[in-house]
Amino acid sequence: MFRRTRATGARAAIAALAAAGALLLGTVGQATAAPATAAPPTAAPAAAAPGFLQAGDLPAHPSSPWYAGPVAKGLPEVEVFCVEGVLPVQGSWHRQFGTDLDTGAVQVSVRTASTGAAARLVAALERKVAGCAAEWLRTHPEGTASRKDYGALDVEEGAHVYGVHTSLPESEPGVGLYGIGRDGATVTVVRWSRMGDLSDVPVPAFRRTTTTAVQRLAP
Repeated sequence: MFRRTRATGARAAIAALAAAGALLLGTVGQATAAPATAAPPTAAPAAAAPGFLQAGDLPAHPSSPWYAGPVAKGLPEVEVFCVEGVLPVQGSWHRQFGTDLDTGAVQVSVRTASTGAAARLVAALERKVAGCAAEWLRTHPEGTASRKDYGALDVEEGAHVYGVHTSLPESEPGVGLYGIGRDGATVTVVRWSRMGDLSDVPVPAFRRTTTTAVQRLAP
C-alpha cells in the first residue's frame, strides 16, 4: 500500500537516512618503522555508485520542497511497492526522497553483470509493474485498483513510465508513478507516490524525471 508521509516524518526520515549513510572512521595510529618488504597487493576499488536524481529533479510539489537522503548501497529497508522480490541486492544502490506532506519518492539503480542481464531485469520490472494492480486485487478483493501505461521514452537504451492506483474501503487511496530504464548494463527504477488517484498525477513532469534518471546513470 501507499503510506502517508507527514511533515515531521519526512524530515526525520531523511535525517535518519543521512545518519545511517555516514561513514565512521576510526583513528589510525602511526605505524612503527620496519624493514622494507614487498608491498601487499592493493585491493580492487569498490565500484562507484551510479549517478542519481537530485531533489530538484522530481516533479515540483505545490506547497513543499523535496528532501533527498544519501545515496546508499543496497536496497531500501522497505521494498519498493509493485516490484517486491525483483530487484537484486548485489550491485544495487538507492536514494529516498520526501516532502512535508504526503508525497515521497525512491530511486533504485542496479549495476548488472552484462547488458543482457540488464535487459532481462528491465523486462522483469516492467512485467511486475504492469501486473501490479491485478496482483494486488487478488490479495485485496474488497479493494479497487487500476494501472495505466504512459508510454516509452527515447533515452539511452530506453525507458518506460507506468501509473498504479490502489484503494481500500474506508481508507485513503494511493497512487504511484514508475519510471524504469537502462543505460548499458545499469538499470534504474524511480517510484513517485502520494495519496490520490490517476486523474491528476504529474505525468509530463515525471517523464522528464525518468529521462533525467537514466541520463544520470553513468557515474
